[in-house]
Amino acid sequence: MSPVDSEFALDLPPPASRPKAGFARALLDWYDTSRRRLPWRAEPGEKPDPYRVWLSEIMLQQTTVATVMERFTRFVARFPTVTALAAAPLESVLAEWAGLGYYARARNLHACAREVAAKGGRFPDTAEALARLPGIGDYTAGAIAAIAFGRRAAAVDGNVERVMSRLHRFAEALPAARPKLRQLVEGLVPEDRPGDFAQGLMDLGSGICQPKTPNCRRCPVARFCDGAAAGDAALYPVKAAKAERPTRHGTAYVAVRARDGAVLLRRRPATGLLGGMMEVPGSLWAEGAAPAASPPCPATWTALNAPVEHTFTHFHLVLTVQVARVADFAAAGEWHHPAHIGDAGVPTVFMKVLRAAGVV
Repeated sequence: MSPVDSEFALDLPPPASRPKAGFARALLDWYDTSRRRLPWRAEPGEKPDPYRVWLSEIMLQQTTVATVMERFTRFVARFPTVTALAAAPLESVLAEWAGLGYYARARNLHACAREVAAKGGRFPDTAEALARLPGIGDYTAGAIAAIAFGRRAAAVDGNVERVMSRLHRFAEALPAARPKLRQLVEGLVPEDRPGDFAQGLMDLGSGICQPKTPNCRRCPVARFCDGAAAGDAALYPVKAAKAERPTRHGTAYVAVRARDGAVLLRRRPATGLLGGMMEVPGSLWAEGAAPAASPPCPATWTALNAPVEHTFTHFHLVLTVQVARVADFAAAGEWHHPAHIGDAGVPTVFMKVLRAAGVV
């Protein structure tokens, strides 16, 4: 038996007899009384702001709600409209995005804002048209179309996949199952209030239908759920085995200017991982031994006792950190005082390096 309470399972009819008619209505009724209050959500009776909906959905990709809540209000205060965001330099957007990770999102965010601003500052109102904009995939297009424009569109993220898998006891493994799960969601989206339905599914997956411990006793749609009826909801969704994440190695050089403690940073190439962000100078990253690299200047370089480690989506990184106090020299980069490094838009991996070196 799964973590789902077996007595609760016995109170329900067999899974095969679980009709889905009424699911949307039950979910909406629950959402009306239990919805999360989030800074990007319109209050009941208010018209959603497409800019805020779009921005929140991009920020929430691969990032927790708690983290986005901390950053969303600050980002909107700096870039209050899509036209203001479009007019800002990319470097300013990347700096404000620092710490949120997955920096290609920030570059696409800026490109999308410019495209929307060039067309009068209005987002298209269909999922099909939204999906043609930079950085907007099927899920995000569906979410914006439903929430911002009331379109009957399916928004299928990880939370929704989990809810649907349990609702239908769907045995096919992810990620191959995604197209079929999307079809199941599309069949349930109501004509009335599709945006609230999408947000209700998100809240349900986040707060009740959680990954390891679904709380079927509190679930407002348990009477429709095959997994709850069988008592094995926690076994779904089925996921294919993940490939082992490789480890790459590299070297980072922390050059500290002796006269004022400023640190040398340089900007990474515009494309590729962490494109356009500020970095600590160093080697390339590769599996096996760290590639050979020259320090940014002649000096007495001292290696820290322990490496700095950071995990990206597709690989784990181990960096040997070399530190030196240096005199002024013609640097291929920019000097930043430690007190203001937070304004430079330094990604998390390099902030770890700077902390390990005792700079920040």
